[in-house]
Amino acid sequence: MNPGNSDKPIGIVLLNMGGPDCLEAIEPFLYNLFSDRDLINLPLGSLMQKPFARLISHFRAKRVADNYRVIGGKSPLLHWTRLQAQGLAGELGDGARPYVAMRYWQPTAEQTLRQMAADGIERAVVLSMYPHYTGATTGSSVKDFRRTAAEVHPALQFSVIEHWYDWPGYLDALAQRVSEGLEKFPVEVRDKVQLLFSAHALPQKFIDRGDPYLEHVLETVKGVVERLGEVAWHVGFQSRSGPVKWMEPGTEAVLDQLAADGHQAVLMVPISFVSDHIETLHEIDIEYREHAHQAGIVHFERSPSLNDQPGFLQAMADLVASHLEGKG
Repeated sequence: MNPGNSDKPIGIVLLNMGGPDCLEAIEPFLYNLFSDRDLINLPLGSLMQKPFARLISHFRAKRVADNYRVIGGKSPLLHWTRLQAQGLAGELGDGARPYVAMRYWQPTAEQTLRQMAADGIERAVVLSMYPHYTGATTGSSVKDFRRTAAEVHPALQFSVIEHWYDWPGYLDALAQRVSEGLEKFPVEVRDKVQLLFSAHALPQKFIDRGDPYLEHVLETVKGVVERLGEVAWHVGFQSRSGPVKWMEPGTEAVLDQLAADGHQAVLMVPISFVSDHIETLHEIDIEYREHAHQAGIVHFERSPSLNDQPGFLQAMADLVASHLEGKG
């Protein structure tokens, strides 16, 4: 597959949030995250943002470090995103060069763009690895990349794929992962399994101001369910913390309701994450598993993350190819 109509290589840049690559990186990673006003917009204004970020990252780092120790002492997000970039570029052919830019940790957009300039990359496709658009994730990452490109590599010509929540190949790959998750259950309970699609929560104010995230998540769930056939499914929102009004229902509340209704088999499907990281490996696999068992749910499993699944990488390559052809 020839990525585009030029003999010169094209950069394929995957954007993601990043994660600490060692325990010592947790506090500065959190500081970068809490400093982002696209993600957390304090009513007191920008002057208070960095002091707030410094304070909360210092105290939260101690608790978060315990969670990272359990999953190996670092986030695997960069590992998986690099494999995705390499696999995607490999599907596109020799003319594609893979790159990764992380929003809150390394490699930063600046580091990646400087490398692209050194490599002689003059054009690129920038792909957000968040399937569902929200200004707090894709919006912030794209804004950061555009701003940095103008400063560091102004000659770069690039286009952006901001969302792909309804891309058929993605839905096919996700449905396949759900089917693999269902196979983890004993045969005798498999037809009683409740699917719980769990997406990362946003403050409700994002949705109220017109952010399409919720609509995108629900469209993805609809597309996956259509591919699976007759299944019982539910949607919850995880990672809710802090004194703001969050999207509802919370994942814990859905688990409690399922248990109260007498269901004993639940398959968690991480819907807004395409790679394993702290929210899948600790929050779902450990915290929600324990919560479910305490509530009375006997069988609790999680569908495997997409990570470097060949079908997913092919789907992403097809998405980029379609975009280059003017169809995406």
